[in-house]
Amino acid sequence: MEKTDIGLIGLAVMGENLALNMESKGFSVSVYNRTAPGEKGVVDRFVAGRGNGKRFTGTHSIRELVGSVRRPRRIMMMVRAGEAVDELIAQLTPLMEPGDVIIDGGNSAFQDTARRVKEVENRGLYFVGAGISGGEEGALHGPSIMPGGTPEAWPLVKDVLQGIAAKLDDGTPCCEWIGSGGAGHFVKTVHNGIEYGDMQLIAEAYALLKNSLQLDPETMHRVFAEWNRGELNSFLIEITARIVHFKDPKGGYLIDRILDVAGQKGTGKWSVVTAVDENDPLTLITEAVYARLISSMKEARITASGLYPDARTDLNAMTGREPDDEKAVQAEAIRDALYAAKLISYAQGFSLMQRASAHYRWDLDCGTIARIWRKGCIIRSAFLEKITEAYDRNPLLENLLFDDFFRDKITAALPAWRSVVAAGALGGTALPCMGSALSYFDGLRTADSPASLIQAQRDYFGAHTFERTDAPRGEFFHNDWTGRGGKTSSGSYNV
Repeated sequence: MEKTDIGLIGLAVMGENLALNMESKGFSVSVYNRTAPGEKGVVDRFVAGRGNGKRFTGTHSIRELVGSVRRPRRIMMMVRAGEAVDELIAQLTPLMEPGDVIIDGGNSAFQDTARRVKEVENRGLYFVGAGISGGEEGALHGPSIMPGGTPEAWPLVKDVLQGIAAKLDDGTPCCEWIGSGGAGHFVKTVHNGIEYGDMQLIAEAYALLKNSLQLDPETMHRVFAEWNRGELNSFLIEITARIVHFKDPKGGYLIDRILDVAGQKGTGKWSVVTAVDENDPLTLITEAVYARLISSMKEARITASGLYPDARTDLNAMTGREPDDEKAVQAEAIRDALYAAKLISYAQGFSLMQRASAHYRWDLDCGTIARIWRKGCIIRSAFLEKITEAYDRNPLLENLLFDDFFRDKITAALPAWRSVVAAGALGGTALPCMGSALSYFDGLRTADSPASLIQAQRDYFGAHTFERTDAPRGEFFHNDWTGRGGKTSSGSYNV
């Protein structure tokens, strides 16, 4: 039997569609799915169904899969992150030979990927942790792919990964080597964190349009569709326009019958934990994660809504307009607030990537990362081109908010952004991401902050010392605040 170009383990939604994508790009694919002993149903159904007549080889054991792929073997795993990945690696490595490559295309934690890279390399094999974004449609037609791991593996997997990736208008694949160790899966984690933030921001805009402006679904559809033709052009805005006026077969609109409890699989939380570890204020994405946690407290929210009267008003309270006057203008204010907060979200996400890159010595190319996110992935948008341009102008840019494009856009949107956040607070509409983005912005632009008081408090009760404005940075002092203390201090350090 002729050997295939690549093996793929896992025929759930993403794995099945990636296999079809690979085959459509000219690669022959061996497929295997972990099932109960002796059960052949999943593989056989795929080969006889969507894979019928195509260059697929169905296999029913790890040994058969490995034996069916030509050397150097490329075996891709599309399974749930965690123990399943380690179990498969343990089964694969004894059957593979030096120079073969194992690819993890799931949403693994980047620390796990870094560990697996070393373990697999110690066996003479190569390991790639490839973040893949695009959902079902992206997997089938072209996702954004973020590979990292063993650098020597890139020439061996480049043709497949770039071949199946989404392409920009000039044909450039939305897939580039990210870096060593867990770099690829880390960048995918940040991507998913930004995705959390984008989704929550759009949900907050939806709440304002529906509850404050009291727009009907058809009008909201037109508003989101119009936004998608401008600076907010993106996949998530596009599908939101479709969702808000989708009719329920039972009557009315489907969105009104969907339970307001949002799930999550952990990548957003991983972004937040990493940001804390890197001492980087990822405030907007953190609030997006917390918003999902609050959404899951449905019963508690019902109880609280009964205890506290609804204080909802509309945006007229802040703008001074008549109730029916210029609702379109007010919708534009919400758009501006959404856009400004989105700029903050990406600024925070890219700041975290730069911090982690320095920490782990990945040398991440932020401009390239923004470029490969422009097509295929869930957060794809025209706006990402502006990020690439910002890093082209200054590869060492400390924060995207220091770029002229970002500065000009934030400055223009700021009045509307402030009025919308204030109106949400006064009207009882929760805007955790729009509000936290504004607080981050104001905190960042505050040259002299009240943190001096915090340092004084810490020194008062714990002798933790402080720096002085009239002394060099790095020189610490302790004050005897009560007149009864000594000169001993606890020393200064930061976690």
